[in-house]
Amino acid sequence: MTRLGVREHHRFEAAGKPYLYLVPSAAVVGLDPAADMVMQVLGSGAKTRTDLLALAGGIYTDQEMDEAVSDLLTMRAIGPLEAPQPMPKILPLTPVPLGTMVLNVTNQCNLACTYCYEYGEDKIVDTENGAQPKFMSIETAKASVDFMLKEAGEAKSAHLTFFGGETLLNFNVLKETIPYARQRAAEMGKDVDFSLTTNATLLKPDVIKYLVENQVGVTISFDGPPEVQNKFRVFHNGTGSYDIVAPKIKELLQKHRNRPVGARVTLTGGNLDVRTIYTHLTEEFGFREVGFAPVTTSSKREYALDEQGYDTMLTQFTALAEEFKEAAIEGRHHGFSNVKETIQEIHQGMSKAYPCGAGIGLMGVSTSGDVALCHRFAGSDEHKLGTVRDGIDRSVQAAFLDSHHLANKTDCSTCWARPVCSGGCYHEAHTRYGDTTKANLHYCDWIRSWTDVCLRVYAEIAEKNPAWLAQFDREPMAEKVS
Repeated sequence: MTRLGVREHHRFEAAGKPYLYLVPSAAVVGLDPAADMVMQVLGSGAKTRTDLLALAGGIYTDQEMDEAVSDLLTMRAIGPLEAPQPMPKILPLTPVPLGTMVLNVTNQCNLACTYCYEYGEDKIVDTENGAQPKFMSIETAKASVDFMLKEAGEAKSAHLTFFGGETLLNFNVLKETIPYARQRAAEMGKDVDFSLTTNATLLKPDVIKYLVENQVGVTISFDGPPEVQNKFRVFHNGTGSYDIVAPKIKELLQKHRNRPVGARVTLTGGNLDVRTIYTHLTEEFGFREVGFAPVTTSSKREYALDEQGYDTMLTQFTALAEEFKEAAIEGRHHGFSNVKETIQEIHQGMSKAYPCGAGIGLMGVSTSGDVALCHRFAGSDEHKLGTVRDGIDRSVQAAFLDSHHLANKTDCSTCWARPVCSGGCYHEAHTRYGDTTKANLHYCDWIRSWTDVCLRVYAEIAEKNPAWLAQFDREPMAEKVS
């Protein structure tokens, strides 16, 4: 008689009932008591149906147990014992449409943030004396637009993000690129959505007016209260930037009402008071969305997060996630974007072979027009996929997809959180281990714990206000640019 065993899953509890997160399908399912008993019994070792019925004697009827077993078999939470199968490596058969292009219009910056991955101790491109021009020309920007629209394929829309360095140092190119992109897209029956990231130092009234009138989405790199912002986000003479950027940000937030303006916060070993930062940015400034990212740097740097730092970050994130959950259940807005983004992935059942769209549906363009995996690698010959003028080298792209597939990351093969993580950021891996193919093992415990938090938040919302989740039925998953 066939013996049954559990398949890959993560069990958690929410809203007073047990749930399973199924790997690798990334499905979330609630369990009734009989099904929960089956899972717990099989968790201690394989059993036949007869064994299960005998163990359930006097607790559940044969019919209840049969239904529970059938349901669990259907959802593949359990199954016949079989030899472990290697993770399949399924590669895209045709080029994936380019959904997001990040245009690095300059590799220069008027700040000198200590932890910056572009200009700090861990930089991978020489932006001072290297071969790349310091500012992108309008000719290159227009060629990039043409490249983007061509690579978008049959898709009716594309997203263009302007990036730096400090993006607004090359505001003139931005102003010429937007109308050109709109015109070219219209000729092809497409739409282009625009956004940019800025440190806010150059948000002058005319710039703000232009961004508002052209409905350009804005993300501001801003770390929080004065004592936090001024610790690392400083000018080249060492002066803190808070007093300069604060009034400019407030003016932008007051006038830019047609799209949410988000804040992107870098967390360091000495800057982990997430709640204080979140409160300051949402209540003092009025940011609608605030996202936090741990600093990308070598473990040797004094501002790097250590194990205790990740634990502190998890505690703070969890507290904000609980606030987010209560707001969602009550139908109120909450701006903690980290939990929202993960919940969206969970709701949409994302099971990723790659951690992000870099090199697939997202690419970065350097100031010279070289196309890289993403904006963080723009200008790096080692991570170049082609040029906007000559197109993508498909053999290079195919080699990248083959070598970076999750199936190659043996450390990830038994991790239940791999559908969400898929080994983590390539740039983080390059900085930590010198190799983009490596899994980011230094934050495995963190990502598993955070995914568990988000699963519990998701399940509670699904139980108490499922209508709130409907926004993700129609909203495509956007690539993060930071």
